[in-house]
Amino acid sequence: MPSRSSARLAALTVAAVCSAASAVVIASPAHADAVRIHDIQGTTRISPYAGQQVTDVTGIVTGVRSYGSSRGFWIQDPSPDADPATSEGVFVFTSSAPKVAVGDAVTVNGTVSEFVPGGASTGNQSVTEIVRPTVTVVSGGNPVPAAVVVDAGTVPNKYAPEGDPAANGSVNGLTLKPRKYALDHYESLEGQNIRVKDTRVVGATDPYTELWVTVKPQENANPSGGTVYGSYKQQNTGRLQIQSLGAVAAFPKANVGDVLAGVTEGPLDYNQFGGYTLVGNRIGTLESAGLERETTRKQDERELAVATYNVENLDPGDTTFAAHAAAIVQHLQSPDVVSLEEIQDDNGAKNDGTVTAGQTVRKLIDAIVAAGGPRYDWRSVDPVNNADGGEPGGNIRQVFLFNPERVSFTDRAGGDATTAAGVTGVRGKAALTVSPGRIDPANTAFNSSRKPLVGEFVFQGRTVFVIANHFNSKGGDQGLTSQYQPAARSSEVQRHQQAALVNGFVKDILDTERKANVIALGDINDFEFSGTADVLEGDGELWSAIKSLPRQERYSYVYQGNSQVLDQILVSPAIRRGVFEYDSVHVNSEFHDQISDHDPQVLRFQP
Repeated sequence: MPSRSSARLAALTVAAVCSAASAVVIASPAHADAVRIHDIQGTTRISPYAGQQVTDVTGIVTGVRSYGSSRGFWIQDPSPDADPATSEGVFVFTSSAPKVAVGDAVTVNGTVSEFVPGGASTGNQSVTEIVRPTVTVVSGGNPVPAAVVVDAGTVPNKYAPEGDPAANGSVNGLTLKPRKYALDHYESLEGQNIRVKDTRVVGATDPYTELWVTVKPQENANPSGGTVYGSYKQQNTGRLQIQSLGAVAAFPKANVGDVLAGVTEGPLDYNQFGGYTLVGNRIGTLESAGLERETTRKQDERELAVATYNVENLDPGDTTFAAHAAAIVQHLQSPDVVSLEEIQDDNGAKNDGTVTAGQTVRKLIDAIVAAGGPRYDWRSVDPVNNADGGEPGGNIRQVFLFNPERVSFTDRAGGDATTAAGVTGVRGKAALTVSPGRIDPANTAFNSSRKPLVGEFVFQGRTVFVIANHFNSKGGDQGLTSQYQPAARSSEVQRHQQAALVNGFVKDILDTERKANVIALGDINDFEFSGTADVLEGDGELWSAIKSLPRQERYSYVYQGNSQVLDQILVSPAIRRGVFEYDSVHVNSEFHDQISDHDPQVLRFQP
C-alpha cells in the first residue's frame, strides 16, 4: 500500500475538484414534481431522478457538516414507506456552511445528483445528493427520526452481489437486496440516521479523525480484537467506519480491541476512504482494552534472526528515530539482520537529485546504540534519482542492517543502481556476482518501483542469501465497497511480474546449490493467499513462513478495519524443512500512536 498519510494527502488536494466534477451524468427530464426522499433514493444505487430538479422535498435535519469540501446536511423523512430497499435519508450539498440545525423541519428545492467520491476513475459508488439547493426552514426543535439499529442480526453475511456483466461488472443498476447482501443493506440506509451500540474497534484512530468498528465481534476475530482478512471470497461484512460531526479534540483515540461503549449514532455517509461511514452526532464512550505492544523472544546462540521492517519514509528530519530504535532493540530483540523498507535519502522529499542515504541510516544506527542495541553495520545500493516510485525526491530504498558481532557480509564489488546481480557457482556452492546488488533493475516490471536488494551473509560458517523487497503498491486498485463487484485489482499485474523475477533469481541459486539458505522478505504489498504469493512461491522454491502461524494471527497491517498481511518472509526448502520460528510483532498497526503503519516480522532459524 502507499502509506495512508501520502495517499490521503494526495486525495485531499483534489477533493474540491472532485466535488464539482464527479457526478454521474444521466439524461432525464429537466424537472420533477414534489417527491419524497424514498422516491429520490429509489431501489437501486442510482436515483431515478438523477439530473432532475425536485421541489418541496420535506424532511427533518439529522446531521450538519460545516467543515471540509463536502459541506451540507442530511434530512430524513419521518414517515417511511414500506420498501426496505429505499432509504429515507438524503444529503443536501450546500458547498458553504449550512444555515440549519439538527431537528429543523425543512423543505428543499434543488437538483438530484450522483456524486462519486474521489472521481469516477476510482470505481467508487456514488452518493445521492440534492445540489444547488434552496432551503426553507419550516420549524425547529423537532424530534429526529429514530435511528435504524445496525448490528450482527441486521447485516447479512453475504457481502455483495456479482456485478452486471452488461455494465462492466457494476452493481449500480441492480435492485437492492438489503436482506441478502451487506453492501445492499448499507446502501438502503444511505443518508439515514443509524445506530451502533457497544462496538469493538478493529481499526485504530488515524490522523484524519476516523476509526473502524465491527458490529460482528465474532467475525474472523484475532487475539487483539481485530478482524482478520483471509480471503477474497469472504469479505468481513461487520466493519463500519466511524467519523464525527463534533469537535476533533473530542474524538476518541482508540486502539484495536477498545470498545465504543453505549450508543454511536448519526447519518450514514459514503466516502472515498472506506465507503460506508457513520458520521456521528453522538459517539460512544471509549473503553480501553489495554492493548500493549508485543515483544518477541531473543534468538539463542545457534539461531539466526532475520527481520523485515517498513519504517515509512524515514528521513533525517523525522522525530521517530528513537521510537524505531526502541522497536528494533526492545520489541524485536535486536535481530541479526534487518531488512528496512522506505529509507529515504539524506534530505528526504527535497527533490534536488540527492540519492545517498548514509545520514538517514547512521542516525538510525546511532539511535539503536543509544537504546542499548548493537552497533549495526549496513549495506544498500543507491537508486537512480526518482526512478523507484514513492514520494518524489525521497528516493526510498531497502537497506540491510546486520550485527557484525553475529553475522558477516560478503562484499562483492560492482553492484550499483543499474547492474543486475547474478548467480555463479564456486566449488559447488552458489555465490552472487555482486553483493550487495539489485535483481534485474532494468526490467520494466520494476518501472517506478523499488528494485530487489540482494546480499550474501555468513552466520557460523553457513552462507545465507537475503533478498529485500518492496513490491509495487496497491494504489489504483478498486476499493472493497466499489460499484464494481468483485473489485478489480489492477496493481497486482506488476507485482506478479516482480514476483516472477524474484522467484527466478531464487531458482538460479537453488539450481546451483540445491540446499542453499535463501530468504526473500519485505513489504510484498500483497496477502499470503494472493496470486503474488503464489508466483513468489513458485514450485516450492519459496514458502511464506507467516503461514506457519494460526490463521487468526496472520497480519502485519490494518487497513479499513481489516487485519491483513502485506509484509512477508519467504524461505527456501532448506530452511522450511529445518527448525524455525516466525513472529509477526504487533507494535504499530493496531495503535493510534503508530510510528509506521506496518508491523515488523522476524524469522529465527538454524542454518
